[in-house]
Amino acid sequence: MAAELVEAKNMVMSFRVSDLQMLLGFVGRSKSGLKHELVTRALQLVQFDCSPEVFKKIKELYETRYAKKSSEVAQPQPQQHRSPEALSIHSSYDRGSTVARTSISTTNIDYPALYGKYLNGLGRLPPKVAKPEVRLVKLPFYTTLDELLKPTELVPQNNEKLQESPCIFALTPRQVELIRNSRELQPGVKSVQVVLRICYTDTSSPQEDQYPPNIAVKVNHSYCSVPGYYPSNKPGVEPKRPCRPINLTHLMYLSAATNRITITWGNYGKSYSVGLYLVRQMTSAELLQRLKTIGIKHPELCKALVKEKLRLDPDSEIATTGVRVSLICPLVKMRLSVPCRAETCAHLQCFDAVFYLQMNEKKPTWMCPVCDKPAPYDQLIIDGLLSKILTECEDADEIEYLVDGSWCPIRAEKERSCSPQCPILVLGSSDVNGLLPTPNGNGENGKATADVVDLTLDSSSSEEEEEEDEEEDDDDEGPQPKRRCSYEKGLVSAC
Repeated sequence: MAAELVEAKNMVMSFRVSDLQMLLGFVGRSKSGLKHELVTRALQLVQFDCSPEVFKKIKELYETRYAKKSSEVAQPQPQQHRSPEALSIHSSYDRGSTVARTSISTTNIDYPALYGKYLNGLGRLPPKVAKPEVRLVKLPFYTTLDELLKPTELVPQNNEKLQESPCIFALTPRQVELIRNSRELQPGVKSVQVVLRICYTDTSSPQEDQYPPNIAVKVNHSYCSVPGYYPSNKPGVEPKRPCRPINLTHLMYLSAATNRITITWGNYGKSYSVGLYLVRQMTSAELLQRLKTIGIKHPELCKALVKEKLRLDPDSEIATTGVRVSLICPLVKMRLSVPCRAETCAHLQCFDAVFYLQMNEKKPTWMCPVCDKPAPYDQLIIDGLLSKILTECEDADEIEYLVDGSWCPIRAEKERSCSPQCPILVLGSSDVNGLLPTPNGNGENGKATADVVDLTLDSSSSEEEEEEDEEEDDDDEGPQPKRRCSYEKGLVSAC
């Protein structure tokens, strides 16, 4: 692969302005500018996006340019007709020119065999091996419009801990037009953006965004803000950093000019890859509308799922006759408006899609609030049966699904649980003497009631002497009422 890149770069360096414009126009990039700008743009294309089609086009342009010169090998030509620069770069290619004339029409051209050694001493191209590429997970709030730079590994240049990796690219007129004509999500923030994504260099599965240590991103001449750390309230727990795409749009040249990005990162043993994308950022309201359009599950399918959940299991000793489902969202403790759950969840309980999308727009976790398992956006469904129940049952906060798939509100049980089971007596009221049984009388069933003993009368001798003194002082005022037990006012059950 390295030898192939060297060959493509050498051929691009020899192109004229017309050849460079044809190459850039072939891939849809800007063809305007001076020659050194076109060369820079073409070399950047070779370095970061050299697909087989692009490499084939470079070969065709090169052969078209040097086909005439290869035919002049049979006739002696003065050496001064060729510039020293062209001679130094392309002398190795002229040695096989006679073979090249007969082999241009073939589909598989072994250029190292045709032209001999490269300038850097490399010989035949190594056999092509399909190397797996780093893939990034799809983000629901970002729709990818163009891939400006495929995920490319950050390679340390020395043994220093702090490394710098530059990247040069330019936007096409169509991409500039998309950015300028996009609506504003908030002042200064366009919905169409150029974002930088960073992840681990791991080809086994799609990777989530992950920042390297000491990251800093410089766009042209200004540093771009990178999300900071979330503070941790738990002792001994390191604060977490939200790793999400970094918006570079406000610092870029929205023209055909070349943009330069410099990524500063800490080299501590782990390998990272970066990619550049042109994306359209979505809002939670747009994702909700899309979910309502394509994500509603028919009520009959939901009913069949209820029957499946409540079907009698022959291996189980416990028969389930019903399952309760709350109509209150577990996220915000409010009544559900758009009942939603993940297709992969095993429960019937739903949460509100409106609040779930809004929370993940601020802090993306995509975890089910009911079972705490992953609930990504592409797995979400709106429960059509529960949506219908919410419109028909407005005075209950909980329902119960039955074995046959039907449902019933359980508000009656709630009301019964709230009603008092026993009469409530307030001590000190006028009804107490009428309701409390008399100590010497018989009960309702004719049985003798137990004697009531006032334990507070059996007190110390000092208290008795004080009481006798008080009785002597109050003889003139008339007989004193009997002492009654001092209970704290409150509610007691008569049962």
